[in-house]
Amino acid sequence: MRLALAQFNASVGDIAGNIGVMRRLYARAVEAGADVVAFPELCICGYPPEDLLYKRHFLEANAAGLAELAKGCGEVVLVAGFAEMSEGACYNSLAVIKNSQIEQIYRKVKLPNYSVFDEQRYFTAGDKPAVLEVAGLRVLLTICEDVWDPKKLANFADCAGKRDVVLNISASPFFVGKQAVRKDVLGKCAKELGCAVAYCNLFGGQDELVFDGRSMVVGATGKVECVAKAFDEDILICDIAPGKDGWVEVTAVAQADDVCEDEIVETYDALVLGTRDYVRKNGFDKVLIGLSGGIDSSLVAAIAVDALGERNVIGITMPSKFNSAETITDAEKLAVNLGIDFGTIPIGEVLDEFDETLGFIQGWNNEGVAFENLQARIRGTMLMSLSNQFGYMVLTTGNKSETAVGYSTLYGDTAGGFAIIKDVPKTVVYTLCEYVNARAGREVIPESVISRPPSAELREGQADTDSLPDYDVLDAILKGYVEDDKSAEEIIEEGSPGEDVRRIIRMVDRNEYKRRQSPPGIKITPKAFGRDRRMPITNRFSSGGNGK
Repeated sequence: MRLALAQFNASVGDIAGNIGVMRRLYARAVEAGADVVAFPELCICGYPPEDLLYKRHFLEANAAGLAELAKGCGEVVLVAGFAEMSEGACYNSLAVIKNSQIEQIYRKVKLPNYSVFDEQRYFTAGDKPAVLEVAGLRVLLTICEDVWDPKKLANFADCAGKRDVVLNISASPFFVGKQAVRKDVLGKCAKELGCAVAYCNLFGGQDELVFDGRSMVVGATGKVECVAKAFDEDILICDIAPGKDGWVEVTAVAQADDVCEDEIVETYDALVLGTRDYVRKNGFDKVLIGLSGGIDSSLVAAIAVDALGERNVIGITMPSKFNSAETITDAEKLAVNLGIDFGTIPIGEVLDEFDETLGFIQGWNNEGVAFENLQARIRGTMLMSLSNQFGYMVLTTGNKSETAVGYSTLYGDTAGGFAIIKDVPKTVVYTLCEYVNARAGREVIPESVISRPPSAELREGQADTDSLPDYDVLDAILKGYVEDDKSAEEIIEEGSPGEDVRRIIRMVDRNEYKRRQSPPGIKITPKAFGRDRRMPITNRFSSGGNGK
């Protein structure tokens, strides 16, 4: 049996567009001699469709799309995921198509309901296994989460009889280290069921999520035999034939030459893909970035250029009297290095006008945090006004460390359409900037930007460390509290300073309202803010030990 796993960039709701891509890839796989061509989970409608699944006409469009896809299917079997409506219930289903006919349908049994997944909100679980017979081999059909509990899958599959291959179509979102997790899961599944596992994953960006592809085939011993490209469209082709002791042999026919799993490389690639798809799929051509001369905005600009091209990125610097000559110069240097359009809008006079006008209210002064934040709000207004005028999307530049503790200004530097590095800790921001320069073989991001102590530059002599611990200390605390759900005591036991731990936890807890009003951003860690971590805004539970 020659099996083709066709990963592609499906867009949620673009049923006609998705089917068009599937037809193109199906034709390529047929030309390559495939017997079976498999596409990812819910590929006809895109993943995750969320509350579109509550719309009857959306489910009817899925059915119509599947019927249309079937018309172009010949002798070569096509396997595709779709949202199925049947007798008042909605299913996450898989269709087997041959000779323009839907020969059988399998319904996903194990519905994930954790992290970013809400499948029990929408779908009814299936309860029957399905087997496809091709070239004398029996292929057990599964969808994504079905293979993540190999023992239960083995028990469920036993009633279907012998199986030579498990085919799993998936929409598995990326986070750093996810591919190693998948290899472990699929390897255990192969060993438990005593057969090869073929896994076809989605690729592309969808709101906060990025799907990295990297479809693969694992032999019965648990060894990965072949892997598709990362963060790109690809068709992974392999031959599967009966082997010794009842096992099958897997031979790669077409696979990626080199699938890198370096964490910084895959993080950067995920950010580029997520940015490109969010901007393009939402109908924008160009983006605006407020360039402060700092490291965060520099990284965002570099990612945006790689995602959209230098002609589609515009940098704006908006200095006040508190900005140093060095940061103003570095913002312009960065723009020149990236080849992007660059503009300057001084905000000093505007700031003075606001200050004078606000002075009509007794108690206003220009010596506190409110005055500092006013500068950020003026900049946010400038960028959003330009966005409104020219139809460009504003990219915000806050990182995960700042987002976590609320080190940002609501309606100021949080104003915008997409927060590229919202899930990137500050320590990783530095590493990514060094990677940008190393990959280019030149100084794209000025070295002075990387080496300068970070500052919001909203008052004279300000430094981030005036308000926060050093970022290596902060990020360790945030990982423990946000990503690992540890208590203050557990984090302190691991070596973080007690005073810092309790203070940071209080800051994280009380800034939930800011995060709820911030734009979405790309998930690259196991637990990101947004749909991945959902906390109440009004919350009196203390995780900090000595009161909130």
